[in-house]
Amino acid sequence: MGRIQAEINTPFGKVVIEGSTPKDLLEVVENLPKNFFSNLESLISEKITACSKTGHEKSNNNLVKYADEGPVLVLKNSNSITHYEAIGLLLYFSRDKYCRPSQIRRLLEYSGISAQVSSRLNEMLRKGLVFKPSPKEPEWALTPKGERWIEEEVLPRIRKMRE
Repeated sequence: MGRIQAEINTPFGKVVIEGSTPKDLLEVVENLPKNFFSNLESLISEKITACSKTGHEKSNNNLVKYADEGPVLVLKNSNSITHYEAIGLLLYFSRDKYCRPSQIRRLLEYSGISAQVSSRLNEMLRKGLVFKPSPKEPEWALTPKGERWIEEEVLPRIRKMRE
């Protein structure tokens, strides 16, 4: 006989629970510890934070600080970069590598930058710097061209300004 699966969507991804019968599946769910999902989310969040600290954050710890919602740009002068560059940097340093426009707008505000995010994203789309990983979802990510642009042009220029 086949297995029965229940997929549970959580903020950190999908959790799949299996059983050989519907009764087995219900028993598995009932036997989960009371704080299973919150403990799992905390553990995953800690691991992701640890990974990001060894990656981008370590080499750019004076450019980006991580808040619960995502990266916040730490700039002496928020006018020293364009709105395109600010959005690109936020996407580049995001843990998931993609963000919703509302999240980008909030992170820009935390960074001291005010921009029309949807308009800038559409302009960046025409330039080939961003794309929507899923047409059904309002999430944006950098294209490989966009990542190269950040790595080869934007970050070196910002580092020069900080010296």
